[in-house]
Amino acid sequence: MNRRDFLYRTGAGLAWLVTPALAVGTEQKKRYLLQAGEGFSNLVPDEDVQTAVWQYNRQTPGPVIRIKQGETLQIPFSNKLIQPTSIHWHGLRIENRMDGVPGITQSVIEPGTEFLYEFTPPDAGTFWYHTHNRSWEQMARGLHGVLIVEEKEPIVVDQDLVWVIDDWLIDRDGNIDESSLGALHDWAHGGRVGNLLTVNGKSQPEFPVFRGERIRLRLVNVANARTMNLRFTQVSPQAIAIDGQPIVPAPLENSALTLAPGQRIDLILDMTMSPGERMAMEFYLGEEAMVAASLVCDLYKVVREVPLDTNIQLTKNPLSTTLDMANARTVDLSIEGGAMGRMREAVFNGRKLPIQELVKEKKIWAINGIAGLSDEPLFSVERGETVVIQMDNKNRWPHAMHIHGHHFINIDEGEGFDVVWRDTFLLNPNGKKRFGFVADNPGKWLIHCHMIEHQAGGMVTWFEVV
Repeated sequence: MNRRDFLYRTGAGLAWLVTPALAVGTEQKKRYLLQAGEGFSNLVPDEDVQTAVWQYNRQTPGPVIRIKQGETLQIPFSNKLIQPTSIHWHGLRIENRMDGVPGITQSVIEPGTEFLYEFTPPDAGTFWYHTHNRSWEQMARGLHGVLIVEEKEPIVVDQDLVWVIDDWLIDRDGNIDESSLGALHDWAHGGRVGNLLTVNGKSQPEFPVFRGERIRLRLVNVANARTMNLRFTQVSPQAIAIDGQPIVPAPLENSALTLAPGQRIDLILDMTMSPGERMAMEFYLGEEAMVAASLVCDLYKVVREVPLDTNIQLTKNPLSTTLDMANARTVDLSIEGGAMGRMREAVFNGRKLPIQELVKEKKIWAINGIAGLSDEPLFSVERGETVVIQMDNKNRWPHAMHIHGHHFINIDEGEGFDVVWRDTFLLNPNGKKRFGFVADNPGKWLIHCHMIEHQAGGMVTWFEVV
């Protein structure tokens, strides 16, 4: 589909109701039943068209799981798919054996079998979960959801909304474009991008609000590869958290933001519109803009005439933020490959192969000359060491670099906020950045591009904290 088709396909839609998974348990422990299976979802504007998708608990996206900070979460997970799968808890600093990476932290969960995930997240914030096996296909079919860890002392808001932003590659009949799954062209370029934009599984949903309400809006980009360029109308949002970690509240410059695949941002929006007006979150595709989702102000009810005068600063998480730069372990990480790249050879499965052979294996990206996972870690450090990763993007494509089990900071420069601790960072073409973190979570952890086709094409490595 061309750009016009894309804009048409994302026409008027309906609001999506967040439905929780089944939760039982005590005050300090919750148990959610989660199941992956096939289903149907009305993604396109035509209500009569149902798209065959893969779902958690028969929902697109999967259910929003909410627990309180300090609670233990048990998730008996059952796989009703035709493929093996697993679940990665993106951004959660949990014990390694629960990280959900086949071949690193667990075996795949075979069709018809179950696996018990159990962990106690130390951090409050907005996180998400998604498949980590054949992610380039299973995520494109819909296997993702949001996990929220609520603060022990939450800030005062009238509504706490979650907007899951995704794009789908859909044919003219409203079906997922099967022929494009695994396409080498996408893997070697910017990844698999869609022609249909959804928020909470719907095209241009509308959410009711009242004048004077304060909204906490949690945005999550679950797309395989598309970076979302967004702008808000009518209101001036303030950012209060990025990738689950609190920041000093700050207004968005020009009410706009960029959200790479895997990233999240929490915003505060005060509904200062007049009754009947709407606030739109616009999505930019080149020079063209379209409405992605809207908040529509009720015609009659008014909650308050002036915004709340209450604190919106979130309590800090127990994150290790003191970097011992004098004794830091410095690691070089060089990214090569892709279309129009200069990579001529790389090691794959222990053998050095020329680019022609790598293309046959669909390994067209490499980190430090190695395409895909190797038996040896990129580096190994003792628990508590400070690590500085010097990333050098030696190609013409952006990459959303994600580090499992830890949050890191861009050492060299700010990003418009005082302090930003992330788990996913958008590294520009031919860009260089230094990322620092305290390696305080024992185990084997991945580093990879969250343009998922890039990861599948070889842009993935791992490190060990002992």
